[in-house]
Amino acid sequence: MTTITNVEDLRLAAKRRLPKSVFEFIDTGSYDEVTLRRNMSDFRDVQLRQRVLIDVENRSTKTTLLGQAAAIPAAISSVGLSGLLCPDGKGEIYAARAAQAAGIPFAMSVMSVASMEEIRDATGAPFWFQVYMLRDRGAVQTLVDRALAAGCSTLVVTVCSQVPGQRHSDVKNGLSLPPRIGFHNFLEFALKPRWALSALARRPARLGNLMGLAPLQDLGALLRWSGEQLDTSLNWRDIAWLRERWPRKLLVKGILDCDDAREAVNAGADAISVSNHGGTQLDGAPSAIAALPGIVEAVDGRLEVLLDSGVRSGQDIFKALAHGARGCLLGRAHLYALGAMGEQGVATAIQLISRELDVTMAKTGVRTVDEISTDVLWPPPAPRPANARSRKS
Repeated sequence: MTTITNVEDLRLAAKRRLPKSVFEFIDTGSYDEVTLRRNMSDFRDVQLRQRVLIDVENRSTKTTLLGQAAAIPAAISSVGLSGLLCPDGKGEIYAARAAQAAGIPFAMSVMSVASMEEIRDATGAPFWFQVYMLRDRGAVQTLVDRALAAGCSTLVVTVCSQVPGQRHSDVKNGLSLPPRIGFHNFLEFALKPRWALSALARRPARLGNLMGLAPLQDLGALLRWSGEQLDTSLNWRDIAWLRERWPRKLLVKGILDCDDAREAVNAGADAISVSNHGGTQLDGAPSAIAALPGIVEAVDGRLEVLLDSGVRSGQDIFKALAHGARGCLLGRAHLYALGAMGEQGVATAIQLISRELDVTMAKTGVRTVDEISTDVLWPPPAPRPANARSRKS
């Protein structure tokens, strides 16, 4: 077996293991993939100050995210249908267990194969639950009530994909609503016989959180219903409506503009995630890391700022923290790991990322994540005013 040294190795392993259409579902971006590429290239362009002869004994990567202890400043991000990356359909359960074992939060999607109750039973730990604002507000209320009863500690509302972007590969592969299955699908699955046979042996796929909400319960019908339910009239009043009904932490995911970040503060959010949805929505938008500093300045410590989109390493997390983020959400990084090696893959990814973060801290002369600031960036920033507020409240 090839030695796994980073997330890119897991990506290549997933590409070898998964059917082509399944891999492209997690690997590609919208339209020309300009934003997808920017997410990673802009991270690479950030330079760090190498420091020496600084005591970096007893380093710690520990922090808290939305009041929850985290062994590193990262959480597993919610991704719809991620359970299907494992042929037995248990991908979300495997990711949740790996996150729990590693000591970081796990966020599940409303569009997951497993239900929130199954995640609770598998881990016994608090989880984050991601929801879309559906046209049927009664269905949203039902989901919120279930999440509260199941022990969800943070509700994540995604706001950047009410009108979904198009991934050309999904259309070509038949991964549209409703799904289309053609000869090319059968051929690619035949080229991955072990994976395909395991998938055929599992129970029929479904969306565990939507069971009972839609008139029909098979996967195609649920996907079609959920697509029709995306509410394009969504606005900040709806976030205030959700805030009134959710007594715990509320995270608004999909913020990429300073004005929207300020609106999230006004709506009562506890946190935002600076995100372009991994480059799958508005192609041509800026990368998350490029948008981050201005947004951090705009919210001025009034809520926690997380970042997702383009995070592939511990050094990426370090760079996000240096630009003012509290932590990061791991989207594709954990999807590649699931596709490559299941639960062990996610555990491996978290270990690699944690190690990269720790080494980067040592090389830049910091011992705790709270010490990571713009001072670690090259070229060094201009001196900050003495009364400047912390951006990582």
